[in-house]
Amino acid sequence: MIAFALLFACVSCEDDLNTTPRSEDLATADKVLTDAESYKQLLAKCYAGLILGGQSGVDADQDISSINGGFSSYLRLLWNHQELPTDEAICAWNDGNLRDLHDQDWNSNNEFVTAMYYRINLEIAYCNNLIQLTEGKSEFDAYRNEARVLRALSYYHMLDMFGRGPFVTEKDRVGSFFFPEMATQQQLFDYVETELTTIENDLMDPGTNEYGRADKGLAWAILAKMYLNAEVYINTPKYTEAITYSNKIIDSYSLEADYENLFLADNHLRTNEIIFPITSDGNNTQTWGGMTFIIHSTVGGDMPASESGIDGGWGGNRTTSAFVNLFPDVTGTDARGLFFTEGQNLEIGDIFNFRDGYALRKFRNITSTGAVGSNLSFPDTDFPLYRLADFYLVYAEAVLRGGTGGTTSAAVDYINELRERAYGDTSGNITEGDLNLDFILDERGRELYWECHRRTDLIRFEKLTGGTYNWPWKGAVAGGTSTDAKYNVFPIPSSDINANPNLSNISGY
Repeated sequence: MIAFALLFACVSCEDDLNTTPRSEDLATADKVLTDAESYKQLLAKCYAGLILGGQSGVDADQDISSINGGFSSYLRLLWNHQELPTDEAICAWNDGNLRDLHDQDWNSNNEFVTAMYYRINLEIAYCNNLIQLTEGKSEFDAYRNEARVLRALSYYHMLDMFGRGPFVTEKDRVGSFFFPEMATQQQLFDYVETELTTIENDLMDPGTNEYGRADKGLAWAILAKMYLNAEVYINTPKYTEAITYSNKIIDSYSLEADYENLFLADNHLRTNEIIFPITSDGNNTQTWGGMTFIIHSTVGGDMPASESGIDGGWGGNRTTSAFVNLFPDVTGTDARGLFFTEGQNLEIGDIFNFRDGYALRKFRNITSTGAVGSNLSFPDTDFPLYRLADFYLVYAEAVLRGGTGGTTSAAVDYINELRERAYGDTSGNITEGDLNLDFILDERGRELYWECHRRTDLIRFEKLTGGTYNWPWKGAVAGGTSTDAKYNVFPIPSSDINANPNLSNISGY
């Protein structure tokens, strides 16, 4: 993988450091990329970069030197940044400056924010590398297009989390520039939109590619989410476009009958609803980040680890009472509320006590038939980065916000499909009179919690920062308090600001 990712290393060095390397000693592209399988392995690195933290087993030889390899997994970082600043999660650990994420008082030196920034840029570099090395090789156009979608995904994360950042594509050859130029919110938005709409029709149809690989569904999902948030990103509403791309998804996927099946060790069977997973395999993607982190960190207290298919809990993440209050009760009337309350306190008196705050058992390393995953330490459960239910709710919200191409009655029907699955009957159904934006936000919480959407959703509803909506320990205050609007984005690390004169942070940092 190192050879595929870098291709610049000297394989053999002589005792005399001044000796010019022999051409046969260099790991050049023409020597490493010798057949179709080698190119596929290069593509595999673009996918592996979404879940693994290092170049060898269990995050060793970490990609980001400034932080532990397990902590630096893309998925683990994404989860922390999308969930911990919100009402959905709070962590009992006091590792470094991790608690700053829930306190909403991070700065440009926070090591976790820094790692998220570098992880996004590293993933872009992996994709740029493949795209550049397959240039002019039409037989690998499909690989190039997949890498372009994955690169667009990371640029979308840069837009959503940092609002700006360095911009590099395959056209920027190594050594051809000294400092990358900075892309603004508008430039990032325009780039992702143009890139995805350009290659959309060249991607494979939903469900026809190898499992876990990008297809049209992923491109549609990124576009629909970006259009839904366009008014935040570029101050221009794009709700009609959000409906257009949600409709493409709705026409191509179907709901899974059992909500819990979407988060179990055999959820690779749920391709009817899951649009794009970040895949895990207990024997082949061993990492302390990814799903290992998500499942182990959410088990503690009196929770039997065996019921989650793991060899022990880490006693880290649980939820706040504000999130619990979104549900009618914790007894399962709404089956999406997968709470564990035994030995747990509803209110959080001590952030660092796992028993303070209800636990959640959404993700487990158990199959739908009750079998344990292949490895007790490293789960087989895939992470459903995008799934159909999300776009039922995108459609409904975009209609309420004035988008055309959809109807309120269809929005109600879609939401009732979700609620009938959750309630097991029509007792939880709503009418058009119940449908408003506050309901949509709450329903997104009930349906999509811990799936890396909540921070973005709260920002769109102007409830992440400020004092309109407070939850326990927001702003490092037990009852919650107003926070500065600058925390709607994360800062570019001070190390990069100091190193690259083209970069600057959004006002406030």
